[in-house]
Amino acid sequence: MRILALRPVLYILIILCGIIGPFVFKLRANGIFACPADGYTGNRYLAYCQVTGYGDYDHGAFWFGLEPDIERFAAEADVLFLGSSRMQFAFSSQATHKWFSSPPTRYYLMGFSFTENISFSAPLLSKLRPQAKVYIINVDRFFEDKETEVGKAILRENNALARSKEKRFWQILHEPVCTTLSMLCGKEASFFRARETGMWHLKGIRLWEGSKDVADGPVSDADSWKHFAALGTQFLSQLPVDRRCVLLTIAPYNATKMAEATAIANALNMDLLVPPLEGLQTFDGSHLDRPSAERWSQAFLKMAGPRIRECLGEARTSSRPMNELSQS
Repeated sequence: MRILALRPVLYILIILCGIIGPFVFKLRANGIFACPADGYTGNRYLAYCQVTGYGDYDHGAFWFGLEPDIERFAAEADVLFLGSSRMQFAFSSQATHKWFSSPPTRYYLMGFSFTENISFSAPLLSKLRPQAKVYIINVDRFFEDKETEVGKAILRENNALARSKEKRFWQILHEPVCTTLSMLCGKEASFFRARETGMWHLKGIRLWEGSKDVADGPVSDADSWKHFAALGTQFLSQLPVDRRCVLLTIAPYNATKMAEATAIANALNMDLLVPPLEGLQTFDGSHLDRPSAERWSQAFLKMAGPRIRECLGEARTSSRPMNELSQS
């Protein structure tokens, strides 16, 4: 009789397992729990988890102000870096941190994944109203007005805020669960952003293509270079600093658009600051690995250092407010 009495309870448990089980499996295989949690600190959040069920959180974190203080740190930085994930990994180094530590200088790496460009960065700058005295821009398709898939979703879709908040909520669970029981979580590629400096910290090992040597890529889309330069001219004219305090570079990878970057810099009548280093490698074919990033960022800051220090010392800015920036 007792067994008969327990049948409804057992039936309910079986039904719940049938419902919850697939959901838990989905989170582990294609959600945030597919990525490790060892990048969290009190100063870092998960910016990206390379699975389709989570993906990029970074765009929404900035646009909707979901992470404490990141907007303030970016806005108050004396030196602001703009560009894509290639810029982020190239300057996320101890060499960068050390250079800006002596003398202490506030800096922020405000690059985004998916080769983000001015279509997202320009309106974000308008919201942040940064006080930077120096801008360092990774030219690699930054002066482009075609919206990326992620940027467009954040700017245009009605449910973007809700999705971003949901991703933030899952981090609240992800950190304690995967920190305590790491065997329950995966090792998919992910990176965490430091709130104070914007640096990325790479974690996870899966889905990366492997190391490749840095090299210049073939010339492509040359007909668009004039358009990119025109967009660059408009964007730079709206930054509230002297043009000489805007430094252009391109972080190298296995198909660096060096010819394009050089042509755009020439059209803007600006120098392209790229240290001539050999033996650099990427960890995935597209982003500098840690040793190469250390070497490259150190060499770049040595090259650009005098200009940066000069601009920081003089701090000559215009009165143009940042809310005049636009993507048009």
